[in-house]
Amino acid sequence: MSDPLFLVDALPTGDSAVLTGPEGHHAATVQRLRVGQGLLLGDGRGGIARARVAAVARGELELAVGERWLTPAADPRLVVVQGLPKGERGELAVQSMTEVGVDEIVPWAAARCVTQWRGERGAKARGKWAAVAREAMKQARRSWLPSVAGAPVESTAIVADRLREGASFVLHEEATDRLTTVGLPAAGVITVVVGPEGGITADELAAFAAAGARAVRLGDSVLRTSTAGVAALSVLNARLDRW
Repeated sequence: MSDPLFLVDALPTGDSAVLTGPEGHHAATVQRLRVGQGLLLGDGRGGIARARVAAVARGELELAVGERWLTPAADPRLVVVQGLPKGERGELAVQSMTEVGVDEIVPWAAARCVTQWRGERGAKARGKWAAVAREAMKQARRSWLPSVAGAPVESTAIVADRLREGASFVLHEEATDRLTTVGLPAAGVITVVVGPEGGITADELAAFAAAGARAVRLGDSVLRTSTAGVAALSVLNARLDRW
């Protein structure tokens, strides 16, 4: 089993460190790491350090720090614009997409979204997505923490502006082109738009097409909004030789 990963604000510069706070508590009290066991420290920005437990105290670990390395950011970056799903399906989508390598998730208030993020509720919901991404990043032993964009959720007009950068695709069941065969850039940004349970409206599709986005399909079946993003990312990972 691979060593667990814990997130820190900055990697230690010396050969020793103390893991405290929520991560230290989780390591010492929840996972019950013991002297001699190995772990990884990550800063969420590509930096990783290998460490070993030197001593255990209440809610913290003293560490002997060894090898450090930096993983370059992915290029092209993979961005998913996610129409707000109902209930906990949004958190499921964020978790799964983070595990398979998304670099940024953009919550989108599509016209047919049943769920609405407004005011304090919206800020809380976006914070939950960010927390889910953080935990999934650690579970997957990723070097880079994906960002959750939005303030706290983006409108169709803002999404359309984002689609003007790089290559952009809209998942749509009536599209004739397939994500498995369309051309992909070797660098830059690849953005995939996933609609809500009710689907993308004709006006939204037209706005995205005007911004340069291309409608594509994954296959003959219609996927749930909470699984379509991870399926699209899996296709892109294979096509970009990451898998």
